[in-house]
Amino acid sequence: MAVILRLVILMFGLVGVAGSIVFEGMVQSTILQTNRFIRVYLPPGYNDASTTRFPVLYVQDGQNAFTTAGPHAAFGWGNWELDKTADRLIAEGKIRPIIIVAIDCSPSRYREYRGPIAPGLDNRAYERYARFLIEELKPRIDRDYRTLTGPEHTGLLGSSMGGIGSIALAWEHPEIFGLASSLSGAFQVEKQYFLQNVLTAKTAKKKPVRIYLDSGNCDYSGGDDGLKHTEAVALQLQKLGWKPGTDLLHHIDRPLAAEQLKPFNLPEDKFNEAQRSQHNELYWRLRAWRPLTFLFPPE
Repeated sequence: MAVILRLVILMFGLVGVAGSIVFEGMVQSTILQTNRFIRVYLPPGYNDASTTRFPVLYVQDGQNAFTTAGPHAAFGWGNWELDKTADRLIAEGKIRPIIIVAIDCSPSRYREYRGPIAPGLDNRAYERYARFLIEELKPRIDRDYRTLTGPEHTGLLGSSMGGIGSIALAWEHPEIFGLASSLSGAFQVEKQYFLQNVLTAKTAKKKPVRIYLDSGNCDYSGGDDGLKHTEAVALQLQKLGWKPGTDLLHHIDRPLAAEQLKPFNLPEDKFNEAQRSQHNELYWRLRAWRPLTFLFPPE
């Protein structure tokens, strides 16, 4: 009977199992000198527990994060379904209930997400974005919702450019972000500056940040989906003191075969590409459970 009840709950979202997206709209930023669209997901039971506070995950490329983006988002690859994934993992007791804040990217996506670059170059877009998150958005979220505000409860997640951006932000601001995750991170940008000049600097040292890294082994360009560079980042973090399975998880994904892809009903061009490229929202959607369970394990 208990098993049947659990299945009913998972299928139909009864007794508060389903979370909800409670805000989708513009927020004004003085730092960015413009508006930025954000979306906020609250976990199941948020409204039933009036004193409980929750960890928060901030997601880059937020326009693709939730099911409200629709099945044809991201050039037909679909959305990440982070709301559905979080609902399922919470119901199964595999993660703590969390708040998810998804921030849309802007036309300056590359410059906002690329992280630190060589001295003397203009990096104001990245610096402004970091300030926006730290000085404007996080205080607003902490004010409007019942959050756990410490770095050990505050995470970042992103893919590709959003991946390196999330790791770089946590590296530079561990007092704010104690959890960070990168899926298919673009660690090759700026001549691998983050790896070659930040992580390997003589002054580099371990920081109190729990880190998740992954990549596939093939992408649309004929490359390895950042596998080589991601492995190098993981190795350097270990040299600095991060311990695999404790505060570092590095996963290498494998492409799906044609038979495994059929249930997703992809358009023919996407179906063919998905067999030789893992640098897309389909694979990030399928892998998203890993960083969630690593960064927010049940208490």
